Amino acid sequence: MNDARAVARALDALRHGWAIRVHGDGGALDLLPAETGFAQPGLYAARLLISAARAATLKLANQRDAAVPEAPVIIHGAEPFSLNTARALADPARDLANPLRGPFRAEAMEAREAAVAAMEMARLAGILPAFLIASGAEIAAEVSASDLAGFKDPLNLTIQARARLPVDACEEAQIVAFRARDDLREHVALVIGEQRGDRAPLVRLHSECLTGDILGSLKCDCGPQLDAALRAMAAEARDNEGWGVLLYLRQEGRGIGLINKLRAYELQDQGFDTVDANERLGLPSEARDFPVAARMLELLGVERVRLMTNNPAKVAALQAVGVDVIERVAHQLPANPHNARYLATKRDRTGHILK
Repeated sequence: MNDARAVARALDALRHGWAIRVHGDGGALDLLPAETGFAQPGLYAARLLISAARAATLKLANQRDAAVPEAPVIIHGAEPFSLNTARALADPARDLANPLRGPFRAEAMEAREAAVAAMEMARLAGILPAFLIASGAEIAAEVSASDLAGFKDPLNLTIQARARLPVDACEEAQIVAFRARDDLREHVALVIGEQRGDRAPLVRLHSECLTGDILGSLKCDCGPQLDAALRAMAAEARDNEGWGVLLYLRQEGRGIGLINKLRAYELQDQGFDTVDANERLGLPSEARDFPVAARMLELLGVERVRLMTNNPAKVAALQAVGVDVIERVAHQLPANPHNARYLATKRDRTGHILK
């Protein structure tokens, strides 16, 4: 049995800076988030839970562990960690200002399942993946690794509302909103044209990008891709020849959250590419929830899709969760001076097909 609401309570606690207890095979960990936490009387933290990527920066993770940047590592300091020390260690943007660290040593980890769950909850909460292992902390929420699995179950997602929504690309459009009981994120689908059961729609999975979709950022191609996808779907729907579905997924920064995405931007300004920036934060470069997209399509009655993407890995990810992708439709737009390196990184490091 699991309690998905326990995860919701724990995520709220992490955002507010309260300590949580995470259970798993091998034991439990009492954890205070380094980024948001505040000092508590009697708090003692000789150990810190950080990512393998951060431990590698400190020369503490072996090569195998560091290959998975978000994997957990426990480090022990010569003196107890303060919140200020923990925050400095957690944030790679402070590396240049604080080049001397330690001495630290890595410790064996018995409660690995709990540690892995904690790092995933940090990502879901949108905070840096670093925790003081907090002996004596007042615990605000308790959660288990099995609770997290239940929280992420895509079957929790249901349709909550739908309405006609004329948009600039096509006046014949309908918006459908989805929500899970315990998850604050509300995903939407925009159905362009008349839904036809026999014809596979043109489908685009678009992860939320505040900077690109709303503010017109030139650092990525998200805004232009969104507009171009809607225009292509509208062209399909014209004269009743086809239809389209845009899935707008509330997974900012490919699942790492807005604040961490902006931290990655800061690291890019220091010379790191998009993949390395995420990894230095101790976060995966790809954390989107493709089972959620599959569930949305299922609820819409869509069984076969023509997927607009330049990323073969996205095709494979959807097929792995049961979506019948009958065609990959290229969706490339011209580069600009600000996003040329971003697009080159997509091509060279994450396998996007860009000419």
